[in-house]
Amino acid sequence: MTDLATRLDPDFEPETNRSGNRPFADVVSARLDRRSFLRGGLGLAVSGFVAGPVAACARTPEAQAMAGPSLGFNAVPVTAADTIVVPDGYEAKVVYRWGDAISGDFPAFAPDNSGEDQAHQAGMHHDGMHFFPIDGSSTDGLLVMNHEYIETRFLHYGATQGSEINSWGTPDHAGPRPADHVLKELNAHGVSVVRMRADGNGDWQIMRDPRNRRITGLTRMEIAGPARGHAKMATLYSPEGTHTRGTLSNCAHGVTPWNTYFAAEENWSGYFVNTDAEHPREHARYGVRPDVSRHNWHLADDGGDGFVRFDASTKANAPAGDYRNEPNMFGWMAEIDPFDPDSTPVKRTTLGRFAHEGVVFAPAEAGQPVVCYSGDDSRFEYIYKFVSEGLYQPGVTRGDILDSGTLYVARFNDDGSGDWLPLAYGQNGLDESNGFADQGDVLINTRTAADIVGATPMDRPEWGAVDPQTRAVYFTLTNNTRRTEDQVDAANPRADNAFGSIIRWNEADGDQTSVRFNWDIFVLAGPEGDSRDANGDPLDQDAIFAAPDGLWFDADRRLWIQCDISDSALNAGVYAPFGNNKMLAANPDTGEIRRFLTGPVGCEITGVVTTPDQRTMFINVQHPGANTPEADFAAGNFDSHWPDGGNTLPRSATVAIRRLDGGKIGA
Repeated sequence: MTDLATRLDPDFEPETNRSGNRPFADVVSARLDRRSFLRGGLGLAVSGFVAGPVAACARTPEAQAMAGPSLGFNAVPVTAADTIVVPDGYEAKVVYRWGDAISGDFPAFAPDNSGEDQAHQAGMHHDGMHFFPIDGSSTDGLLVMNHEYIETRFLHYGATQGSEINSWGTPDHAGPRPADHVLKELNAHGVSVVRMRADGNGDWQIMRDPRNRRITGLTRMEIAGPARGHAKMATLYSPEGTHTRGTLSNCAHGVTPWNTYFAAEENWSGYFVNTDAEHPREHARYGVRPDVSRHNWHLADDGGDGFVRFDASTKANAPAGDYRNEPNMFGWMAEIDPFDPDSTPVKRTTLGRFAHEGVVFAPAEAGQPVVCYSGDDSRFEYIYKFVSEGLYQPGVTRGDILDSGTLYVARFNDDGSGDWLPLAYGQNGLDESNGFADQGDVLINTRTAADIVGATPMDRPEWGAVDPQTRAVYFTLTNNTRRTEDQVDAANPRADNAFGSIIRWNEADGDQTSVRFNWDIFVLAGPEGDSRDANGDPLDQDAIFAAPDGLWFDADRRLWIQCDISDSALNAGVYAPFGNNKMLAANPDTGEIRRFLTGPVGCEITGVVTTPDQRTMFINVQHPGANTPEADFAAGNFDSHWPDGGNTLPRSATVAIRRLDGGKIGA
């Protein structure tokens, strides 16, 4: 039986994949066996596996002659210090903290800020992020970022001093909840759009601008694509199933070729409760629970309609009379136009409904379909690709091109090949015989559809990145400690996989729309004695890492890798060699990896982007001090006081990094 604190952890999702599809571990095993890599145990087997079809192609004489992008910095050491550490010759400055005001009356941050104040301030737990330059500038632009989740101990500390609430609400997780607490919690979720400008000294400041806005758990959203108007989308708020309120659990992001922002909805299911005796599969397959919700928003003491909707139990004679379908409004990608503050965000249902980590677009070409990839961040879940029906026209195409097209799910074959399996109504069993009424139903139940067509279960697929030159696609597989020994053999990536890996593939014939691909593993993360780089060699002390999560290519093709070892596991047990979470840079051609940054105590390092000139890099520090024990909390003995020091509350924050000599980051 999992304890309550674990079940409410935003990084925890109950295992809901009961499909019996062949585990990725079995695929790897069979492939290695076929290639006779069993000799010498796991080390030699993995070494041979890493040198798969993509890597082998990269080691042709022509490829070997390419040096790839430089890693022009000395690796920083592993550390457990409560600070940001960057290489010599660099500086890091905090520019946007939880609670920094961006709109309204610009309320100053205070531990007892109201729910209305929070609607005009930076949300909690900064995550995926992009810099949208204004008129091409590298010193002036709109910084847009997700606020993934909240820690109510910190959010309400000024009102309770930690005496009335634990990490997730009230001591026994019961109601009623104070209405203003619930309002503050919903407003601390979502997305920030904030104008940032650098002065002559390179210091970034928040600017007052009509485009500044917070998009929260209460913001009106439009539904687009095949699920729009579906019977399973009808609610009391939108009987026609065309609108909803809010976006939640926004982890990674995406940037479209037409310069808009996508916020992913990841571990959203835990916000709901459904006490019905039987759950529809669009609840059960996603982990909506009968016994507990993450914050019990539906128990707010004013009973407001915006709060009670988180109770998805049947209460009326028809779906339009209650909120039984409210969970179906979440699990999508939400498109936001950062330059139009009056625009309504749109949830694009063609991209599927699951625990979206983010979405990454392949380079768009005029006259060709738009292609993007997304991972379902849960153990034994899948990787997806979308190909638009319409063709991209620069300067003309907008988000509605994503409202028609084909969503595919990946199957990784034994021989290093792969197939994209279409999730299309009427094909491969996706019809009435398996309970699907139409394409909207397929997308509302994306996970079930992927189960049926035979997708390959993966180890928590998270961020993706596309090499801007070769167009190889990279995805982080963070970990999977639930993989058992009987699912793997000596040649496989590990059982009880605590360290994770990065997988990559090339689409067949260089065609991003192809339904075939070739794959290998770029790196198996872990300590020196249990890791392999792209050349089959163990990672050295300058490169060791675990739990890869964030992933991004800069314009020079450096691959930036960010880590998310759980805050409760940092610097302990098998994770002791790694210290605090970190960010590394990799050369995709040579396989070299080097540690660039380490973060403060208890944090995750996430979100990464540079200005167009690559002379400023923004990264996010999420949930510093989150592992503070309950016994220390009420006394203010937090494990971290970053970024403000002293006895202050720890605050998630955006950090701007630059070279003191004004050069490109990482070069």
